[in-house]
Amino acid sequence: MSYICILVASIFFCYCFSVYYVRWCYLACHPRLWLRVEQSAKDLSEPGVFPSIEKAVSAARPGDTILIAAGGRHLASNIQINKPLCLIGGGELPDETTLLCSRGSDSALEFISTCKLANLTVKAELGCCLLHKSGRLTIDSCILQCEASPLDYLSCPIISTAGGNEVVSSAVKTKGNRVSVSQTRIEGGAKAVLTSGDLTLQQVRVIYARTSVYFWFDVDSQ
Repeated sequence: MSYICILVASIFFCYCFSVYYVRWCYLACHPRLWLRVEQSAKDLSEPGVFPSIEKAVSAARPGDTILIAAGGRHLASNIQINKPLCLIGGGELPDETTLLCSRGSDSALEFISTCKLANLTVKAELGCCLLHKSGRLTIDSCILQCEASPLDYLSCPIISTAGGNEVVSSAVKTKGNRVSVSQTRIEGGAKAVLTSGDLTLQQVRVIYARTSVYFWFDVDSQ
């Protein structure tokens, strides 16, 4: 009898776990449950829809995904991200969703927490596209562009100061600072990556396509 009770309890536990897991996957992966940035949205009272990346990042909770609508240019200047987030372009290709960092800004996005960027184009007129100060930053299938100018030597698509002397709040400190880049086009600037902290460029791979050059590399501690 006890064996049957144990068997029934085990089956019930497995059933409950599978239902919970499927539900969790649905909540985590369904695009309709992500936060959305839509400049052309007529009804901004709709929950989870924001007119700018800055407002979406401010409202997001740790672990949220922000879907940035394709078309047009989204202004992104010195936006600090201090919680784990995922930013994804809404187009089929990365050049359909562009984040523009205007002249006079240090960077488009500043990271002091673990984050991921995917399917996005980030353009900087002067300065850097991405400033990495702390955490694990993953850049997948993106385009990083520093626009050509006489001051190209001041521009750099990725700058990492992780492990340097900058002060990072204890609330957002994470172990294992790293930048991981995969299948990403990097164009313009003095160099692809500039580091001033403890991290160094490692495991570089390059594929030359017909019209573009794609990079895979890590910026990690030695």
